[in-house]
Amino acid sequence: MTHAHFLARRKRLLKAIGNGVAVIPTAPEVVRNRDAHYPYRFDSYFWYLTGFPEPEAVVVLVGAQPGKKAKSILFCRDKHAEREIWDGYRYGPKAAKTAFGFDAAYSIEAFDKILPELLVDRDSLWHSIGHDAGWDARISQALNAVRAQTRAGKRAPRAIHDLRAELDAMRLIKDGAELDLMQQAADIASAGHARAMRACRPGMAEYELEAELTYAFRKRGADAHAYTPIVAGGANACVLHYVENDKLLNDHSLVLIDAGCEVRGYAADITRTFPVNGRFTPAQKDVYEIVLAAQDAAFAATAPGQHFMAGHDAAVRVLTQGLIDLKLLSGNLDNLIEKSDFRRFYMHRTGHWLGLDVHDAGEYKTGDAWAVLQPGMTLTVEPGLYIRPGADIPPELAGIGIRIEDDVRVTASGCDVYTSAPKTVAEIEEVMRHD
Repeated sequence: MTHAHFLARRKRLLKAIGNGVAVIPTAPEVVRNRDAHYPYRFDSYFWYLTGFPEPEAVVVLVGAQPGKKAKSILFCRDKHAEREIWDGYRYGPKAAKTAFGFDAAYSIEAFDKILPELLVDRDSLWHSIGHDAGWDARISQALNAVRAQTRAGKRAPRAIHDLRAELDAMRLIKDGAELDLMQQAADIASAGHARAMRACRPGMAEYELEAELTYAFRKRGADAHAYTPIVAGGANACVLHYVENDKLLNDHSLVLIDAGCEVRGYAADITRTFPVNGRFTPAQKDVYEIVLAAQDAAFAATAPGQHFMAGHDAAVRVLTQGLIDLKLLSGNLDNLIEKSDFRRFYMHRTGHWLGLDVHDAGEYKTGDAWAVLQPGMTLTVEPGLYIRPGADIPPELAGIGIRIEDDVRVTASGCDVYTSAPKTVAEIEEVMRHD
């Protein structure tokens, strides 16, 4: 991805805001404890428009007016020789302006003084309203500074818009460069899952498999995990957001791994469930094949012109019939779906948007209508079944939790599954062979 991509996005947003001003700050650094920070990760909206990696930065987009061209302005940290000794290279405004293609760049220290000047006689102000109270206050302060000059003939913006509505729509359709980065992340994450399968043995701790993933992700060039990984052995897999990853893996049980990596901000999101000892029991295989068939049904329903929930509806139908076949539910299929009886064993949606955020930006519904799929959209497809132990649950099924998740991009004719970790029973058992 070149800086031309970021420049094109800024130009597109500038056209959308008209005679307005948009303010997009990056994420702050966050203290972990005492004077140690969490690893820095930029704000996704800011990165989408700039590609600028440093904290303490803001981009301001100023729309065109008669006789005045639209412009994009970066505010960032100054060069600081001593801090660079401790913390590393800083671009500084002058170098950042040239390197990242901005029309102007200033010190972040000048932001609160310059912003009111940029707001004078503008129709609208755009920012992420309510996202950060500190930024809401700073922007309100700038607006009030302009309003205080009314008798001098200066007018403040009268309309304030949530910038996320425009940016979410832009981010929902990925361009070729974004899809390439997401493919890189998917390839690395797929290799990590395969490595975890090969390493798995009864008696290992869940965190040992997490370590295998971390090694594979970083070894192959990923920036980091895209989210806190789930490594859930046995009944832990029935806890959807289990992240303790500190229990031992027992023979004859399954382990569910939900883990993905990030490459230049873009996430992969994969879940695989496999037997700790490398061989599915008959009951585990029965449940696994139901979930796999549900995923195939969801893939078939993921295509241009279909609404977002079509894949979920297709998966639910297969899962509910499977629950009938397992004798965990009884009754008419349509009635069971209408009453949502399946939700005892399947309680989440079958997918979500994917991109710079693992649960990416973009509306799922407008009014009563679900979003319609278009080429360039990227999403996950992740059906599951979670059979928590209970008095009415057969012992051979109790504690089985299975989720199978892949990443797909919508194409002109359907969808392309671009994650490739071993998935069928035969593939998993083959990669886990220890002889």
